[in-house]
Amino acid sequence: MAYKQNIGSRVGRTGEDLAANFLLRAGHVILARNWRSGHLELDIVTMADDGIHFVEVKSRVFPTEAAPEESVGREKRRRLVAAASGWLKKNGKEDMEYSFDIVSVVFRDGTYDISYFPQAFIPVFL
Repeated sequence: MAYKQNIGSRVGRTGEDLAANFLLRAGHVILARNWRSGHLELDIVTMADDGIHFVEVKSRVFPTEAAPEESVGREKRRRLVAAASGWLKKNGKEDMEYSFDIVSVVFRDGTYDISYFPQAFIPVFL
């Protein structure tokens, strides 16, 4: 029996691995990956000198219709804020500084480009 893996899940998983390595090289310490609470998920949670970073990773294969980071719309941001709130409470970190970042990974012809958007958005509430 042949095993087939969805190309989208491979792109996403590889993108998350590359993003995690990028963040480690930038001095972040990874606190969690693919943290879930019910239907909410955080791709990567890190600690850096300036506080906790909730990092959403968006991976695409070139050509793309829009930049991957543009796909983090209002509803996705709302879900990220809700997930981050849960993570902060569960880990007793409610008083720490935090930010919401995006890492985009675009694959093209066997290579990739990573773009990092620290403080990509400011939550309306937390």
